[in-house]
Amino acid sequence: MFINNFDPVAFSVFSFEIRWYSLAYIFGILIGWYLSKKYFIENEKIKETFDDYITYVILGIIIGGRLGYVIFYDLSYFLDNPIEILQIWNGGMSFHGGLLGVILSSIIFAKSKKIELFEYLDVIAIVTPIGLFFGRIANFINSELYGKSTEVFWSVKFLKVDNINRHPSQLYEAFLEGIILFIILIYFKNNKKNTSHGFLSGIFLIFYSIFRFISEFFRVPDPQIGYLVLNLTLGQLISFVFLLFGLILVSIKYEKR
Repeated sequence: MFINNFDPVAFSVFSFEIRWYSLAYIFGILIGWYLSKKYFIENEKIKETFDDYITYVILGIIIGGRLGYVIFYDLSYFLDNPIEILQIWNGGMSFHGGLLGVILSSIIFAKSKKIELFEYLDVIAIVTPIGLFFGRIANFINSELYGKSTEVFWSVKFLKVDNINRHPSQLYEAFLEGIILFIILIYFKNNKKNTSHGFLSGIFLIFYSIFRFISEFFRVPDPQIGYLVLNLTLGQLISFVFLLFGLILVSIKYEKR
């Protein structure tokens, strides 16, 4: 058993606090940006416009992630407290919302540059697991999105939550959605048979959805929502929808190839 009593604040500059969650976003974006330009972009026009594109991606992540959480997870609360929608420093971001935000911002940018949308999205798909890995580690440090009670020897006691031994579900997700998903995407990227733009984006949707669906079985559901249809969480139901889109996209792009 491991005792988790980490401080969510990494360090302070005068009275300004720098939190691990903020650093996770910063490092995830910077490392993904660097690796994309260094290794994963083959089209020179994409490489030339990628710096400007990243600005759209960041806006999509922040705006989409926040609105996704507000709409999907706690709409009634935020309708009563609309000013708190802007207070993203208090937590509350949805990956699926951020994903939709990135897709929308990518559509806008790709149309402005007259470049095929999936040439951008395939690159983002490859490096997204890096951000997911850092984000889940930050969740672990923050003692949030914690797991169900268990007595396995690798259990974690989150002192900021209670004295119950729990699954470190954040680390399960960091491993599956971060490390394993990254390896899978690199494999398909290096498989030259899969050359149709959009194929990698579909692979990302499929495996992320599967890994998220599995991980949610070990995680405590959001208290304001609980379990829904077939005793599944909202995260699992949304993941199932994205899985279907991924399967359709891969099918279309495979046939096109």
